[in-house]
Amino acid sequence: MPLLALQSQQLTATELSVGGAAVMARHTFAGAELGIARRPGTETRIAVAFAGGSDDGHAAGRAQLTLQLLVNPTARNGMGLFAGLGAACSGRRGSAGKGWLAVLLGLEAAPGRRNSWYVELGLAGGARVAAGWRLRKFPVWWR
Repeated sequence: MPLLALQSQQLTATELSVGGAAVMARHTFAGAELGIARRPGTETRIAVAFAGGSDDGHAAGRAQLTLQLLVNPTARNGMGLFAGLGAACSGRRGSAGKGWLAVLLGLEAAPGRRNSWYVELGLAGGARVAAGWRLRKFPVWWR
């Protein structure tokens, strides 16, 4: 009976990610990315990522906010697929900021574990790729 009670609870989590991101378009951006996300329920994640780096030799920054759908969020082994939709913006020295619709597909290792790698491919002002390491904090009952 206790197992059934745990299965009916929502799996919430807070996540921190560290990695790199690149966007290939008319101007190419490459830099380090830091993200924070919250899983308010079992199958969704609200994520924000901030990147700082270079855009064709100029100092630049990017931000992206997405709502993501997790296909198998409790998998402790194997891969987890996710998709996201949101908004992105960028700015660089000597140029006005710009904003875009952000669409992404991603793959992460063991989304039900405390930490793992991830990779994202998408569109946000150009073709975007990001990869890194994600740290998660789950509720005590999940352990």
